[in-house]
Amino acid sequence: MTPLLIVILGPTAVGKTELTLSLAEWLQCPILNCDSRQIYRGMDIGTASPTPEQMARVPHYFVNMLEPGDYYSAARYEQDVLKLTSDLFQRHEALILSGGSMMYIDAVCNGIDDIPTVDRDVRDTLYRRLAAEGIESLLAELRMVDPAHYDIVDRHNAKRVVHALEIYHTTGTPYSSYLTRKTLRTSGEGTSAGRPQRPFRILKIGLERPREELFSRINARVDQMINDGMLHEAMTLLPYRHENALNTVGYKELFNVLDGTWELSMAIERIKKNTRVYAKKQMTWFKHDSTVAWFHPDNRDAITDHIRRWCIKM
Repeated sequence: MTPLLIVILGPTAVGKTELTLSLAEWLQCPILNCDSRQIYRGMDIGTASPTPEQMARVPHYFVNMLEPGDYYSAARYEQDVLKLTSDLFQRHEALILSGGSMMYIDAVCNGIDDIPTVDRDVRDTLYRRLAAEGIESLLAELRMVDPAHYDIVDRHNAKRVVHALEIYHTTGTPYSSYLTRKTLRTSGEGTSAGRPQRPFRILKIGLERPREELFSRINARVDQMINDGMLHEAMTLLPYRHENALNTVGYKELFNVLDGTWELSMAIERIKKNTRVYAKKQMTWFKHDSTVAWFHPDNRDAITDHIRRWCIKM
């Protein structure tokens, strides 16, 4: 039988965790985490990592496996997932990969080998510009040369902004064009040439809620994180504040509180706003993929029926 990788994707706070746990228990399979920040230790509250109780219910992979200062990337994640699934599929007919990290999901499903290697001189020049001019200058250039990627990039994440410009300056081609090629291949509208073959089939299930419902959940989640002690967690992570792992909504705002430049109330409102903005960008990205079947998270029966139909084909 052909193995099946079930990808559960959606914006932050949509309700992936509990549904994924329920589906994994039903299928009797482990969960492969696809949240690029839950991979790091010490960030449990701010990344809504699975709790010890949840991990006791279902085995999880790619959770709390690295220190915040350790290097990791979508390319490394792709390699690690492929190696792990080759072992797990010997014992399971289906596996679940769940999360909202767009590039990590794309790496597993479509590969990232077609992204060009960046010229080191170009990279050094852009980082010198970042230090001298700030991120707003680089964002202004990105908006001019690659408006499609400007619309979806995390504008608070300097590394991603720089990377998009690195690709443009190295190749003369907008970074978004490489992502568009992947989207076309995924949707079946383009050629499959260059797309890596996987030894398993992929079923993508997207979770969505009405906008106001999702935003209300985001606001409530932020309040709960603060009540659970996220400010203290941010304090323990201060030594890593300049690492890429901590260039993340929530911690960046709380670092300003710890510096004494912001009041906590201001940081909380900024976290809510920036999380809502990030959720909209996630949905913009995911909606470009026509292979995703969309469901409300509460509609578990429809989701399980959809999975059953695919399992019958195995």
